[in-house]
Amino acid sequence: MNEYLVLVVEDDKPIRNLITTTLKMNDYRFITAVRGNEAIMLSASHKPDIIILDLGLPDIDGVEVIEHIRTWSDVPIIIVSARSEERDKITALDKGADDYLTKPFSVDELFARLRVIQRRLMKSENISVTEFVNGRLRIDYVSGCVHLDDEEIHLTPIEYKLLCLLAKNVGKVLTHKYIIQSVWGTPADNSEASLRVFMATLRKKLSDSSQALIQTHIGIGYRMMKL
Repeated sequence: MNEYLVLVVEDDKPIRNLITTTLKMNDYRFITAVRGNEAIMLSASHKPDIIILDLGLPDIDGVEVIEHIRTWSDVPIIIVSARSEERDKITALDKGADDYLTKPFSVDELFARLRVIQRRLMKSENISVTEFVNGRLRIDYVSGCVHLDDEEIHLTPIEYKLLCLLAKNVGKVLTHKYIIQSVWGTPADNSEASLRVFMATLRKKLSDSSQALIQTHIGIGYRMMKL
């Protein structure tokens, strides 16, 4: 039996049954909620390790559920929603969601996203506070040095901050707004343009590994992939 507990928040019975049946087949433990307020209560009482959340719930909006849960918990939240507009995705991610899948979705894709989050959780449970390793990339937090294989890569302070932010949220989509606030603080009019420039130079310095390592979500943000 999988040690992680998944909370499935979905009011559409066929979709809820599809998700829970597949979770059961893959030996996940799970609990379910149909309404947003029920999900908030279950999150507080059962402390799930991962939440799969629909946004269109019958009592309150899923974004409100995220806001409530984020007041006390950083549990990973995967959105599964029929809302496909960029602004809906950005809002959910800015409020604290970790990932976003649009209905109709592939069960295989959902479980790939779950596995990414599981790897992140396992890494955080055994985290080394001094070093981060992902494929060819190694970040030494003590010395502030970055290596590809055995070659040191020289980064500017902003590039280093960007890389560390992505590394500490590996597998999670970070919105432009979140990155800008984390790296620069108060956003300026040209913040997104500056972010694109710094991300381009960072990728260039990371050479051919960057395209596989740093994934662009057009109009939304960036994600470091777990290699």
